[in-house]
Amino acid sequence: MKIICVGRNYAKHAEELKNEVPSEPVIFMKPKNALLQNNHPFYYPEFTDNLHYECELVLRISKNGKHIQERFASKYYDHISVGIDFTARDLQEKQKAKGLPWEIAKSFDNSAVVGKFIPITETTDLKDMNFCLYKNKEIAQQGNTADLLFSFDKLIAYISRFFTLNIGDLVFTGTPEGVGPVEIGDTLEAFIEDDSLLEFMVK
Repeated sequence: MKIICVGRNYAKHAEELKNEVPSEPVIFMKPKNALLQNNHPFYYPEFTDNLHYECELVLRISKNGKHIQERFASKYYDHISVGIDFTARDLQEKQKAKGLPWEIAKSFDNSAVVGKFIPITETTDLKDMNFCLYKNKEIAQQGNTADLLFSFDKLIAYISRFFTLNIGDLVFTGTPEGVGPVEIGDTLEAFIEDDSLLEFMVK
């Protein structure tokens, strides 16, 4: 399985990091060993002093596809969850300053934390879905899919131009504004609407 991630998919998040708002989706990938599930604790890596959370909605691919047309894209994912894209911000800034790739800041072991998946049904409103992250019981991030620069279906169509999508692949769809640091001892809990789907501790 692949973990495909989308950067800068909320305008205010791009602005808070002083990045340009993109005209096309910004895509990067994480390896399988980046995946952390089942509310297992996350262990703070020794190679960073500035680790940031980025809360995102995550789609699970349910059908193999290549060159998927946007109007058919919704047939290729059937479950959704909430996840954390951990970023070693200090490493990322160093790599960017040198014009180098920044996989070491984004794609390290356990950097893609994913919660419990829930089915997408005919009554699920993907165009107006609230999600949020609490850090130590205090709200840290809030987002709504109405603010996506590129909708889920646009993302699926775009990604599948370059990469064949396979059953079980995960798509992290971007984070809203409000990203910030975590420290050892923090507890993170993430929701879609009123459903708590992810809770774990940073150790």
